[in-house]
Amino acid sequence: MKYPSPLENAIEYIEKHLNENIGLNDVSRETGYSYYYMTRLFSAVLGESVGHYINRRRLYNASEKLIHSHQRVIDIALDSGFKSPEAFSRAFKATFGSSPAEYRKAGLDLVVHAKKQLVPEDVCHIANNISHSPEIIEMREKKVAGLRGSTSLFTNKLPGLWEQFGDIHKELFASARPCVSICETQQTTYTKDGDVSFRVMVGCVVNDLDNLPPVLAVKTLSPGRYAVFTHQGAFKNLIKTYQYIFGTWLPGTKEELDDREDFEVYEREVLSPDDPNNEVKIFIPLKDKGRLF
Repeated sequence: MKYPSPLENAIEYIEKHLNENIGLNDVSRETGYSYYYMTRLFSAVLGESVGHYINRRRLYNASEKLIHSHQRVIDIALDSGFKSPEAFSRAFKATFGSSPAEYRKAGLDLVVHAKKQLVPEDVCHIANNISHSPEIIEMREKKVAGLRGSTSLFTNKLPGLWEQFGDIHKELFASARPCVSICETQQTTYTKDGDVSFRVMVGCVVNDLDNLPPVLAVKTLSPGRYAVFTHQGAFKNLIKTYQYIFGTWLPGTKEELDDREDFEVYEREVLSPDDPNNEVKIFIPLKDKGRLF
């Protein structure tokens, strides 16, 4: 018997309560998955936040009512969970490029229900540049020193942070020491436009946290069980690797995601973000026990 994936459970709940005043906290509570888990899942697989997904689904339902019913625009707006016709109109125009009245007058149903098709480049990357079956390890505690910053779902600010850390890394640490990028789970914020801002840290593994320069932030990675995937090739395709991990591998495995932070390890020197020889180890936290690493 195949059980629904966490994403399927979340979407089923959202669809049942679409016209109610629900948000990420409700989805997390009702599905039994953490606030962070839901954020990571939606951003990796669907490329949007939970709140953005809910608003988009409400607008799509509203667009169908505009075409296929005689309800007043104000009633559709309120039924769709918007507090005012003005708020509904602004959100609708941002999504469909026209006001609700103009959309109804045109009489064209522009809602596309079909799933985004994979292009040949995506298929090639998934087939050849991802370890489809991860190595399951139990990692000891690791100490990391580096720089903190933020990035978002819609705007990648990591290259700038890596550039800043690059100079420090060459000056203070051995070049052979692996670099680490950590998505800090508890530091996630949402903007009014539906973007998600993630707190991140880039640095390298150190033996201890004493006698480090004040400019560096320090962190201890929690020990525990991890699924380790290998990504090869350009960094622009990392999102496709995460989509595979959270959208394909996770729903098909019996493993459960833990609330510890996921992180990336760069054991080789990065010469260029587009270098086909780039290699990144992606550590996904799991529940239960495994072997020592």
